[in-house]
Amino acid sequence: MTDYAQLYEKLYTIRCFENLLLDEFSKGIFPGTTHTSLGHEANAVGVLSHAQENDVVVSNHRCHGHFLAYGGDPTALYAELMGKPGGVCGGVGGSQHLHWRNFYSNGIQGGTLAMAAGMAFAEKRAGRDAIVFDFMGDGTLGEGIVYECLNMISLWSLPILIVLENNHIAQTTPTDLAVAGSIPARFEAFGIPTTHLDTYDVTEILPVAGELTRIVRRESRPQALVIETARLGTHSKSDDTRDPKEVELLWTLRDPVEFIGLFMTDFERTPIQFRVMDQIQAAFEAALAMGGRPA
Repeated sequence: MTDYAQLYEKLYTIRCFENLLLDEFSKGIFPGTTHTSLGHEANAVGVLSHAQENDVVVSNHRCHGHFLAYGGDPTALYAELMGKPGGVCGGVGGSQHLHWRNFYSNGIQGGTLAMAAGMAFAEKRAGRDAIVFDFMGDGTLGEGIVYECLNMISLWSLPILIVLENNHIAQTTPTDLAVAGSIPARFEAFGIPTTHLDTYDVTEILPVAGELTRIVRRESRPQALVIETARLGTHSKSDDTRDPKEVELLWTLRDPVEFIGLFMTDFERTPIQFRVMDQIQAAFEAALAMGGRPA
C-alpha cells in the first residue's frame, strides 16, 4: 500500500528547502551561485528510497534534492551554502561540491560518471554488495568522457544505476538542439539495458527504480534509467531564457509535489506542510546563527 503522506513529506521537504534558498539568496546570505531541484523532487525520492547504508551516490551541480533524499541534514546544507565551517564540507564545497557519508557531488559535467565508474569498480573488486547511483543530466551527453565511461562500465559489468534526468534544457540550450538521436539508445549502444520513463509521479518511479536497483545489486551489472522530467526553476539562481508561459505551463502540468498531494485530503496535507515549513525555517535559522567566518 502506497504511503502518500510519507512520500509527500519527502518531496515537500526538498521543495521547501529550495524555495527558502531562492527567497533568501538576493539578501547576500549565500555566496556564489546555486542550482535548485525544483521539478526534480520525484526523481531523487523515487530512486534513493532504495539506497542501502553502504551504497554510493554520485550527483551533479543540481544536487540538493539528491542530498536531502539520501538523508542529509538541511541545517548542514544551508551552512555549507553560506560558506560556514559548520557546513557539510566545512563551508568550502558550496552548492555543487558536497561529500557526506557515501554521497558525493561535483559540478564538472561528465566527470561525475567517471567518479561513479571508479567507485563501482572499487566496490566490485572488493567483493562488497554495495552499488553506485549516478545522477546526470541531458546536457552531460555532449561530453566525450561519458562514452569512455559507458564503455568501461559495460565491459567490466560494474554495479551502477545510471539515472539520467532529462529536463529538456541544458542551462539555456534546448535538448533537441544539442542531442541527436535517441537518448536511451546511447546507453543501449554499449549494451547497458535502459528503462525509459516519462513521468513526474514518484509512485511510478519508485517501483521501477526498485527493480533496477535489485538487478544491479543481485547481478552486479549496470542498468540505466532515463526519466523525462521538468525543470520548474531557473538554471541557477535567476537565469531562465524560456518563455514565461512555457514555465507556467510546466508548473501546472508537471509539478511532482502538487501531483502527489492530489492523493491526499487537505486535512492530511496541511499538518505536513506546516511541520515541514517549520523544520526548514528552523534549519535555516540554525545555520544562520552558526559561528565562524564564511569560507
